[in-house]
Amino acid sequence: MKKNKEHKNNIIFQRWIAAIGIILFIGKLVAWKLTNSDAVFSDAMESIVNVISAFLGLYSLYLAAKPKDENHPYGHGKVEFVTSAIEGSLISIAGVMIIYEGTNSLISGKVLSKLDLGIWIIAATAIINYIIGYISIQKGKKDNSIVLVSSGKHLQSDTITTLGVVLSLVLVYFTKLIWLDSVVALIFGFYIIIIGYKIIRKSLSGIMDEADPEMLERLATFLNENRKPEWIDVHNMKIQQFGSRLHIDAHITLPWYFELRTAHNEMEEVIKLIAKNTDRKVEFNFHMDDCKPTSCAICQVENCPVRQHIFTKKIDWNGENISQPDKHTIEN
Repeated sequence: MKKNKEHKNNIIFQRWIAAIGIILFIGKLVAWKLTNSDAVFSDAMESIVNVISAFLGLYSLYLAAKPKDENHPYGHGKVEFVTSAIEGSLISIAGVMIIYEGTNSLISGKVLSKLDLGIWIIAATAIINYIIGYISIQKGKKDNSIVLVSSGKHLQSDTITTLGVVLSLVLVYFTKLIWLDSVVALIFGFYIIIIGYKIIRKSLSGIMDEADPEMLERLATFLNENRKPEWIDVHNMKIQQFGSRLHIDAHITLPWYFELRTAHNEMEEVIKLIAKNTDRKVEFNFHMDDCKPTSCAICQVENCPVRQHIFTKKIDWNGENISQPDKHTIEN
């Protein structure tokens, strides 16, 4: 029930982002028509992307909130990565268009007008963008929504470019160096392309289930801190992200002579430990492995009734080795 409420609140918030994006875009178009500035044009172009991205984000949040079904056994959370990748692509395309326009203006020259009024309009959009972006990022981090975080970062990057536009307009206004306007547009065109690339890169890593070393390291740390001798080894751990949810696969090696209920209880204890120390809803798929004679070298169970080899050394789990195959191939 709480998770459904979070999804509903995120969708409502994304609607506000879309509505505000349209208003700011109209404001920047007005400023562009008034000033005929390439720098303002670059800002308006990014705002088009803001509006499209806001509606894509709204759609992805709607899909991500849908429950699992027969055709989507892991839910619909992956759609957030897809829409985020589209957003990054649109940002990059906007950057290319800005560079094209700025280059043409440098070659042919332009006449600017009403810069003072344009400065005030663009400055106001920058302030609004930053506030909305900050709120979006904080809410996205709280609810583990890549869409809200992505939208927030995009809005804040838009704020940076907008402030650059304001500065360029001020310089042109006082220095009368018209070419500065086109140069600033070119600079921010390249900057926008870089931002788009980073968003695409992060989205693709999620789509392809790229390993998250930082999260694996956190899991390994608190597993080490709460480790029991009977937990001979944890290995083959894989983490997948589906929207705000995680799916964790792993193997745990336990003494082979444990009764099924005892072994299952130990596995459940590990699962509950992980669930307690993560801030997301997690699905688990754990597999129990029975210990082999070669496991004795890393087994810390004292007075083991079936030990065949002496204990050699304790292996401290870390983000790298818990994701690797089992470690009981270590010999005496």
